[in-house]
Amino acid sequence: MPELAAAIAGRSVSAREAVLDTLAAIDAHDDVLNAVVATDHEGALATADAIDQQVVEGAPLPPYAGVPMLVKDLSNARGLPTTFGTSSMAAFQPPFDDHTVTRMRDAGFVVVGKTNVPELGSLPWTESTLHGPARNPWAPDRTPGGSSGGAAAAVAAGYLAAAHGSDGGGSLRIPAACCGVVGLKPSRGRVSHAPLFGDQVMGYSTQGSIGRRVVDAAALLDVIQGYAPGDPYHLPSPSRPFVDEVGADPGRLRVGLLDRVPWALPDADVADAVSSTAARLESLGHVVEPVRVAIPSDVPERFTRVWAASLAANPIPHDLLEPHNRAFAAAGEAMSAPALLRDFTSLQLLARSVVAAFEAHDVVLAPVTTRTALRVGELDGLSHAGMLAEIASWIGICPLVNVTGQPAISLPVHRDDVGVPVGVQLIGRPADEATLVRLSAQLEQVIGWPDHRPDPDRWVLPEVP
Repeated sequence: MPELAAAIAGRSVSAREAVLDTLAAIDAHDDVLNAVVATDHEGALATADAIDQQVVEGAPLPPYAGVPMLVKDLSNARGLPTTFGTSSMAAFQPPFDDHTVTRMRDAGFVVVGKTNVPELGSLPWTESTLHGPARNPWAPDRTPGGSSGGAAAAVAAGYLAAAHGSDGGGSLRIPAACCGVVGLKPSRGRVSHAPLFGDQVMGYSTQGSIGRRVVDAAALLDVIQGYAPGDPYHLPSPSRPFVDEVGADPGRLRVGLLDRVPWALPDADVADAVSSTAARLESLGHVVEPVRVAIPSDVPERFTRVWAASLAANPIPHDLLEPHNRAFAAAGEAMSAPALLRDFTSLQLLARSVVAAFEAHDVVLAPVTTRTALRVGELDGLSHAGMLAEIASWIGICPLVNVTGQPAISLPVHRDDVGVPVGVQLIGRPADEATLVRLSAQLEQVIGWPDHRPDPDRWVLPEVP
């Protein structure tokens, strides 16, 4: 992504050409992948032409002038529909940008469209009734994950180098792991939810970035991070841009290893990916040692109840929601305020003990999901309780890192026997995205993952049995 920005500024590529390339890729392949749910051809090209005129005139340019960008369809962007993946919002077009979208436009990004999400972002796969399932570029019969599934699929397919996303229980890291790209979840308070929200899901959700490479994800985080007046959290600004951490020597680090949690055991492919990554880290001179922390088995239930209460507070009438979200909302409505606060307080106490245990390590290595991407529709037909149990066993530790508010990054490190990506995550100390970026870039260079790309010849809709 930084290279494309430099090429546009240097007039070796025009902004119009860059935007047309992205739009052409979407037009050519998205009938299968369904990663993008809305585009603004006319508006994007008009913006690109204005940037090209600035280049010709020698006017000062913002850092990413002319680089195409996709916005997750849980965030407002003027000129484009914001549906939140729900049918009752299908016709909504906001007259304003969310704070993060404003920052992207101010940095010169050309917003070309919106990416597919599950309804209200409530599931770790992307199969809304409104827009239909997004599909994984490595295997179109598999999900790209969720809730930033469209963003991860778009980046993996090569539509663009980076895309905007968010993470309330793994929603950046899960799709990044499913699609073989980088998902960077920043610390709580690093990115503002302005203008409509102070926080979301009791502070568990944050916006972040998905990139083809670590440098792409870091560059986008540099753009969207920062305080807005009235935010409930205020982190100090990083000492230098995160993109400058790429290629910097991370030094000799102490890496904690947390390879499982009580409710989720990784399968052989994931366990091998974690152990091989640990071995690579040791070969790079880092010390890898087990994390010693007691994590109770009821974390998924408590987290789900907090999430359900948050969804119940959503202003969309519950009878207009998909069945799983109606069930979430009903559970949230049935909770008393004291019961919600008990769950929230219990999780906060757990967060203190987890962060304290992690403090002995510079970063912690863990799985993202316990197995590779699910098949599209794999959990259809389950009861709501059965679906929640399957989700908890698949996404493992991910929601706990939303509870603690720590930064984390999902890295592609391996593929299974049928070629589906396997990812691992590195979890950092609070407000220390810089160490994660330095170490992740070092690992990426050794593994050489960006050289691996999915085969477009496989981008055909699977036959219905």
